[in-house]
Amino acid sequence: MTATTDGSAGAPRPPAAAASGTTAPPPGADGVLDAARRAADRSVGHLLSRQDALGWWKGDLETNVTMDAEDLLLRQFLGIQDEKTLQAAALFIRGEQREDGTWATFYGGPSELSATVEAYVALRLAGDAPEDPHMARASAWVRSQGGIAACRVFTRIWLALFGWWKWDDLPELPPELLFLPKWFPLNIYDFGCWARQTIVPLTVVSAKRPVRPAPFALDELHTDARDPNPAKRLASAASWDGAFQRLDRALHVYHRLAPRRLRRAAMNTAARWIVERQENDGCWGGIQPPAVYSVIALHLLGYDLQHPVMRAGLESLDRFAVWREDGSRMIEACQSPVWDTCLATIALADAGLPADHPALVKAADWMLGEEIARPGDWAVKKPGLAPGGWAFEFHNDNYPDIDDTAEVILALRRVRHPEPERVEGAIGRAVRWTLGMQSRNGAWAAFDADNTSPFPNRLPFCDFGEVIDPPSADVTAHVVEMLAVEGRAHEPRARRGIEWLLAEQEANGAWFGRWGVNYVYGTGSVVPALTAAGLPPSHPAIRRAVAWLESVQNEDGGWGEDLRSYREQEWIGHGASTASQTAWALLALLAAGEREGKAVERGVAWLAATQLADGSWDEPYFTGTGFPWDFSINYHLYRQVFPLTALGRYVHGEPFSPNGRKGK
Repeated sequence: MTATTDGSAGAPRPPAAAASGTTAPPPGADGVLDAARRAADRSVGHLLSRQDALGWWKGDLETNVTMDAEDLLLRQFLGIQDEKTLQAAALFIRGEQREDGTWATFYGGPSELSATVEAYVALRLAGDAPEDPHMARASAWVRSQGGIAACRVFTRIWLALFGWWKWDDLPELPPELLFLPKWFPLNIYDFGCWARQTIVPLTVVSAKRPVRPAPFALDELHTDARDPNPAKRLASAASWDGAFQRLDRALHVYHRLAPRRLRRAAMNTAARWIVERQENDGCWGGIQPPAVYSVIALHLLGYDLQHPVMRAGLESLDRFAVWREDGSRMIEACQSPVWDTCLATIALADAGLPADHPALVKAADWMLGEEIARPGDWAVKKPGLAPGGWAFEFHNDNYPDIDDTAEVILALRRVRHPEPERVEGAIGRAVRWTLGMQSRNGAWAAFDADNTSPFPNRLPFCDFGEVIDPPSADVTAHVVEMLAVEGRAHEPRARRGIEWLLAEQEANGAWFGRWGVNYVYGTGSVVPALTAAGLPPSHPAIRRAVAWLESVQNEDGGWGEDLRSYREQEWIGHGASTASQTAWALLALLAAGEREGKAVERGVAWLAATQLADGSWDEPYFTGTGFPWDFSINYHLYRQVFPLTALGRYVHGEPFSPNGRKGK
């Protein structure tokens, strides 16, 4: 099967980038090389024009309409709804609706029930009537899929806040969870940082069970409004699902019997935990969902809207809004300036921009200023480790991540900074911290070490996506590549990482992509790392990867992989060609010594031919991953930085030799 824009199976449609302002390069290596040079030059100009005066880059981070719907529901819950915001958000949500009345969670993906329910409710808040054709199509589809009862837990929590769902019919999440010791199963540090930040405030919401007056009924979203939650049989008690279902029933009993003093102490502990982790800009973890639930939890605990913590939190949420030229308002789940800046720096340097170019120096200055110099939640597992490294966002000192840290180091190594000792100090601290965050199996995860408990994902509450942070091939690859550039590829920690990567290669020759879609991303990350670490292009693992990439190249010369590859094997390596995924494949092939190969020539030609006249690429497809399948991301700068990196390496060669920096 291949992807279509309406989510059905059939012949692929080319991405919008095919309508370019350039023409296909003439056949032959010389023609492709000339086209690549011209495309790279245009891309450099475009990317430089997008740099902020302070030195950073940031593209929009597009996810799905649940962000927008939940923002409106929060405002309704707090009583701060304003008509301008309401109508602007509704305009965006309507614009994302499909012809059949549904909403998807990624471009071209299948209809998704929870997203459709939340979008529908948001439009009801904005005044759209149930009998309006677009609303009637949505509600009919929702009923055909089982109604609200079949939605994910988070959707039903939002509905419970207004009495549209019963709290008794939701999984229980007691705040006493915070009292579990760190060695005990299901303590809060068994959860990934993004889940932990969300679950702690939700324990307060679960305990308080608030209900605000509903502005309208939602009977049209139930299969039977008289019995909105039909009884279901429990799974076998001998199964994990059955065991956790029975645990949830016991917790519902505990909710009624919980000692008041213990519950009050637990909620006060949760409040302290939340407030202590609020960032200087008022947000929590630099991401929107924990901020939303933290504001609700603190409000339920008596923090009025004018309290400094609440005021800062609400102001931070406004900064997630992207106001578009048509008057619509889109909510970003997160913002990615550190990630975008280090990737843009790498792209520009690899495209031949001088190492002391003012734009690169300014970017390095900004990145150095973003170094995190204090411990965060990661120190629970690594209490003796000195801090150092970078987060993804503008403000997120509690949760630096290993992926950003590795890529920032690789970016800084490409810049000739006027204060080299400052750069060396930051890199030294970051390398030490990164090495210290290695998991026991020799690999690296994104935020924590050894966050691999099997229990959190089994909770009935946790149906919203990945809730643990195990090591991944893409993050491990970026660390290995960084260590190789630092001259440490032969040290024991790096060798363990390399051995883990080799063991993780799939039978088809690819690597799974945790934070990008999917096997093309994983393979595009791992092959450059392994060759940087000294594996020769003739190594069997490299040859298998090359063969797989060549086997999944599209007829048009590009590469693409649909998000459904996370669930369905027939989608692995298949999808409409995109600029970012074509670049990832090229980065692997170039690192594997395939510069003169036909696959590389065709891929470079596709990038050159699909470039727009202003030097950019268009890419409606989502190629970023939050939670595999469950939460997908369109990083709007990916379509610019990765193609430029690939073109730059095709024109100028690999940026680093195995023995050190390439001469500038």
